[in-house]
Amino acid sequence: MTDQQPDVAEQAIRTALGALDLTWQQTGAGLFSVTLPGTRKLSTECALQLGRHHLDLRAFVARNPDENHERVYRWLLERNLKLYGIRFSLDSLGDIYLTARISRSAVTADEVDRLLGSVAATADSAFNTILELGFAESIRKEWAWRLSRGESTANLAAFTRFAPARPTPENP
Repeated sequence: MTDQQPDVAEQAIRTALGALDLTWQQTGAGLFSVTLPGTRKLSTECALQLGRHHLDLRAFVARNPDENHERVYRWLLERNLKLYGIRFSLDSLGDIYLTARISRSAVTADEVDRLLGSVAATADSAFNTILELGFAESIRKEWAWRLSRGESTANLAAFTRFAPARPTPENP
């Protein structure tokens, strides 16, 4: 490619991101950052890095679980069998990511759209399960702390099974 020729892969990424009406920016040559919205996981930050021969995608999902690592990682590996174009991965700290690598020649606006859709849907649908499996004790402590202080528990609604039992007249 010469300086006068447009970069087809980079233009495909820009086209996809522009059409999706997402918050994104190009932070360097071939490097894009995009925020994917969700409902359970309110947002997922995703990086697209266009290399000489491929496109890498990396999206943070959750930090290293506090507990139950084997069960969390097994669940992630089982989910990998069902995913389109992406996979769960761990970094050196044990933090959980969704990643992908495709050939530069396969980068089209439609394929970028599919990959980002897969990331958004997977991060959002997996988030609560990852928290339940890997952070149950922290969720229990958060419930108890908030209740003891009269704080809102609205954002813990998905985890009511971890709430402490409230005293009743039959069970003080």
